[in-house]
Amino acid sequence: MGDLILYLGITAVGYLIGSKIRGQKDKLSWTGKVQTVAITLLVLLMGMRMGSNAEITQNLRTIGFSALIMTLFIMAFSVVAIFLTRKLMKIDKYGKLKTPGIEAKDNKEIPDSLQSEGEEEKKGGNIMTILIIVAVIVGMTIGYFVIRKIFVENMADFDSVAGLGIKIGLCLLLIFVGLDLGLDGTVIENFKTVGFRILVFPIVVVIGTLAGAAVISPFLDLSLKECLAIGGGFGWYTLAPGIIMEAGYLTASAVSFLHNVMRELLSILLIPLVAKKIGYIETTGMPGAAAMDVCLPIVEKSTRSDIAVYSFVSGLVLSILVPILVPLIVG
Repeated sequence: MGDLILYLGITAVGYLIGSKIRGQKDKLSWTGKVQTVAITLLVLLMGMRMGSNAEITQNLRTIGFSALIMTLFIMAFSVVAIFLTRKLMKIDKYGKLKTPGIEAKDNKEIPDSLQSEGEEEKKGGNIMTILIIVAVIVGMTIGYFVIRKIFVENMADFDSVAGLGIKIGLCLLLIFVGLDLGLDGTVIENFKTVGFRILVFPIVVVIGTLAGAAVISPFLDLSLKECLAIGGGFGWYTLAPGIIMEAGYLTASAVSFLHNVMRELLSILLIPLVAKKIGYIETTGMPGAAAMDVCLPIVEKSTRSDIAVYSFVSGLVLSILVPILVPLIVG
């Protein structure tokens, strides 16, 4: 809960700063480049931490396949659930409420402002995807072959420092996310337009996640209860595996850990692609709880600053539900 308050507070501070200097928006175009560099370094550090973690690397062969299949099903069901809900709510691919005479099916049928915006985001998304993939591969390689040798007897020290570095990096990125929201100046307007319907999407992600876990459970060496508990972690790999382990489900705990790591990692890699091919709001459901922190800058960079509101709310709601749902399921 402390992290939730920290991240929310930092984003709010960034928003307040941005709203105060909105008149100087043209002079702050450099913030996008800073975010790109910060995201790349953050993903590199995450990759190093995962590559140096013996629990992750040793379990890749034994339970990695189960975690991967579950992750793919859960993410797919979440995206489909949001897609169908978005259609029912008459929200277009770009996260805008449809208006008579405007069908946002391609660039010829949407307003000029969205056309230019879409072109820029298409180029930025492709570059971001490449940078993220390279950063993850390089990070995991360094973690496995270098960090594990240097910190062979003090891995906990590296893990602690890396965790602190990731938290600092997230705080830095969230300041810029809030800054962009403040500079944009349309957050309140968009929230008023959508209203409480913004809360529909995290609920839909819960339904899609649990449905995906239930569908795949007969094909895995795990019970329905275990699969639902794993899905109910919503990508929070520092909490859900511990709750599941305390309940006595050791294998499910290991799968949960890898699944949550994979959900976060695959979301980082696929958010730009999903934004481009399927829809902006769909990107907010893929990471689960990470939609409000690690993946929030990726969502904003791949879509628009106002879509970050959907992402933050979704991640916040799911994070609150993890310590409630997982114990209920395994209890």
